[in-house]
Amino acid sequence: MTGQPASALRRVLLPLALAQFICSFAGSNMNVMINDISRDLDTTVHGVQIAITIFLLVMAALMIPAGKLTDRYGRRRCFIAGLILYGVGALLSAASPGLGVLILGNSILEGVGTALLIPPVYILTTLLFTGVTARARAFGVISAMGGVGAAAGPLLGGLITSAISWRAAFIFQALIIVVIIWLSRHIRDPLPPDPARPFDTGGAVLSAIGLILVVTGILAADNNVWLTVVLILAGVLVLAAFFRSVRAKERAGKEPLLSTEVFHSRTSNLGLVTQNAQWLVLMGVSFVVSAYLQVVRGYDAIQTGVIFTATTAGLLITSLAAERLAKRRSQRTLVMAGFLITIAGITALLAMVIGSPSAWAFAPGLFLIGAGLGLMLTPSVNIVQSSFGEDLQGEISGLSRSVSNLGSSLGAAIAGTIIVAGITSTPERSYGLATIALAVVAIIGLGAAALLPRALAPTEAR
Repeated sequence: MTGQPASALRRVLLPLALAQFICSFAGSNMNVMINDISRDLDTTVHGVQIAITIFLLVMAALMIPAGKLTDRYGRRRCFIAGLILYGVGALLSAASPGLGVLILGNSILEGVGTALLIPPVYILTTLLFTGVTARARAFGVISAMGGVGAAAGPLLGGLITSAISWRAAFIFQALIIVVIIWLSRHIRDPLPPDPARPFDTGGAVLSAIGLILVVTGILAADNNVWLTVVLILAGVLVLAAFFRSVRAKERAGKEPLLSTEVFHSRTSNLGLVTQNAQWLVLMGVSFVVSAYLQVVRGYDAIQTGVIFTATTAGLLITSLAAERLAKRRSQRTLVMAGFLITIAGITALLAMVIGSPSAWAFAPGLFLIGAGLGLMLTPSVNIVQSSFGEDLQGEISGLSRSVSNLGSSLGAAIAGTIIVAGITSTPERSYGLATIALAVVAIIGLGAAALLPRALAPTEAR
């Protein structure tokens, strides 16, 4: 493994996994606080949806630049800086008097902090753990903690909100951040930082603006269709300008924000599509089911959170078996099986919930979705990260996390916009349409997984 004893690597893995847990938790725990936050801050369900989506969007927009900064300032330094910024944002969110301050603390500061700390998690794991089995074990733990954070966010958030208040959930996040910083004293950066390494500021601005315009356009769909078209088209044009600037810098012998080399691996590209689809489905399901239970059926935070234990259970069972499964089945097989199980779960959510007054009608579908996602989160990450050597780990890690968080943003934006548009007038129809949209995304993910090679070539498994 890099010459370090197994016990030392385990000490390093713990804070990295906890960091992924708390960031994923932050992305989903607010879903069960929709009613509480909207009442306390005198806002609407749409206002809370905007705060959630901005948090996810800030992560997606800044993940690529943040991944690049790790080469310049060091993986550990960016990790600690991100943790501190995240903790400040959590405390500000806990004290927020209105939606604006909540967006500043949760959506902006926590979002920027997450963008800084997450790329080092995956870069350090890739550099410290070598070999398919060892890396699968490490990514299995991190992906499991990330998936559990996202799936258990509604339950933990509901428990804290019901027992104390929604503000206490942010204090909980700040306390976990303190623990992670203390545990991080064992982390040593395996590669020295290069302060002289150039940073493509123009490219960072273009990529961030392009992603923000696209997701903002989706959010505007329920208010103004023409505005949606204009924003999405503008976002696509800005992203096209970003990629033109990347090619121009490479031709001029300069270092761009994102090397085009990271797109030369067909295997990695397909893996990125599966990652985007996985997180889109997970966050989309979390928002749709949470909103439906609270707004339509009148469930409180704890009742909503308890229902999501089915997702957490399914995800834990499969994700913690990642190492054992990686020895027996190809990564392609695991990803395909994961999507098939997830599609079965979404189908169950559609078939069993509409027309049924029982809350337990959600359990089979949520369990299958959790099991399917847990089965494929680890192999998808491993496929992408292992496709490149050490020199591109900063860039591919930033791109990988950006694609995943863009999926989370799109999940909250697309599925959230569909259900919010008619949640009070035609709730069953809105729920059904949002669920069908998520099923389509899962089918696209399955198609991408089917195109993966049956076994990684030696150059892609290094």
